[in-house]
Amino acid sequence: MGKNKISKALGDKLSPLNWFNVCLFCLIGGIAWNLENMYFNTFLYNSVYANVSTEAMAGTMAPTTAISRMVALSAVTAVVTTFIMGTFSDRMKNRKVFISIGYIVWGLITALFGFITKENIAGIFGLSDAAQILTFTVWAVIIMDMVMTFMGSTSNDSAFNAWVTDITTPTTRPKVETAFTFVGFIATGIVMGVGTSAQTGAVSYKTFFGILGLLVAAAGVIGFFTIKEPEHISAPAKKTSYWADLFYGFKPSVVKENSTLYLVLAAMCLFNCAFQVFFPYLIVYLQYVVLASSDNAALLDSSLVSVIIVGVIAVAILVAGIVLLMKLAGKKKMLGIVPGVASLIVGLLILSTSTNLYVMLAGIAPTFIGYLVLTIQFGATIRDFTPPEKAGLFQGIRMIFFVLIPMVIGPAIGDIACRSAGASYTNEYGVETLVPDAKMFLYSAIVAALVFIPLFLLRKKGLDKVEE
Repeated sequence: MGKNKISKALGDKLSPLNWFNVCLFCLIGGIAWNLENMYFNTFLYNSVYANVSTEAMAGTMAPTTAISRMVALSAVTAVVTTFIMGTFSDRMKNRKVFISIGYIVWGLITALFGFITKENIAGIFGLSDAAQILTFTVWAVIIMDMVMTFMGSTSNDSAFNAWVTDITTPTTRPKVETAFTFVGFIATGIVMGVGTSAQTGAVSYKTFFGILGLLVAAAGVIGFFTIKEPEHISAPAKKTSYWADLFYGFKPSVVKENSTLYLVLAAMCLFNCAFQVFFPYLIVYLQYVVLASSDNAALLDSSLVSVIIVGVIAVAILVAGIVLLMKLAGKKKMLGIVPGVASLIVGLLILSTSTNLYVMLAGIAPTFIGYLVLTIQFGATIRDFTPPEKAGLFQGIRMIFFVLIPMVIGPAIGDIACRSAGASYTNEYGVETLVPDAKMFLYSAIVAALVFIPLFLLRKKGLDKVEE
């Protein structure tokens, strides 16, 4: 079925049931991914690397390096999984099974994550050397993260994303991507709200992972009863082999035929690289650098009301800026994308200058205006230029640009930035541990500026309006 016929068949609106599923699986998937991307990192700092001797710390990798490797290996797992399972879901013509079963197993694996402790690892492998115990535990976290990523990529990145492409049109996709972004921030808020209790020790990591993991599994059960397959579900031609479909997106002829799609993916890739320079270290940075600062502690004690007022103003600017840029953009995508990149860069440069709370609040607003606008616009544009009957085949390609490259390169750049700054803190046992530094935001801004290169090429190709 061609693109125009599909658009007419689907209409200009999503059904209430489809909206329910879009929001539910975006929310729960966002909770699972945020849990992994933000709190597995703090789990390493606050649990795995806690209560260790100087000798043990010297005998293994630095915490920021462990985070960088975990993020990179998770990204590789995500992309390989998406290629294999995305193509498989196309051939099976059944997204629901992959989504529902995937979310159930994804959640159960997440719930088991809190059982990874130095004591348990030492008992399982019969270890007594402190450095070996720490090293084995760190790698147990990394490997378990890869297993969790396999299930998440199967259910969310492969099947759910292809299903969303199947049920949407160029008219409905900007609305869906907007919903994705805001629901994603709700998911982040939920995870951070519960995660703060885990960071402070009020709730154990075992309970934290268990509650949110079971929530993810419950969504998979619901999916069995609510997800409906569209009649025009993406399906490769019967004469092609599985392996031909698997490497379809790498063919030079396919790249040439879909050059606009690949340029948008390149721009999205650089944008995500910039974000991943600081994001894996953000919660640790806030906990051990920003909130640990005596100046900020005094500021919160003496000027809490003024901090709240500045925070409210920053949020108001954030919301107003997003609405303004999205209205300006309309179907003229460049009017949203170019200012979005500029806003992101300005915000990152502000964040790189100081750890002062006021400065950080001033930098957060433009940073997240840029992040939200670019996420919405790039996401919708990628779906617009994805061949309508090959959605599953392109999910792996999308993941290379969206996950693999950014999550390998970005955290590695962030690790370099943090190591070059040499910031550290001394824990209660007198062990000095490397912590993230504001310098990572400067490196992030430099990477973000590179987004203008593919945008220039897209401008020459006339990326201002998508034909419906």
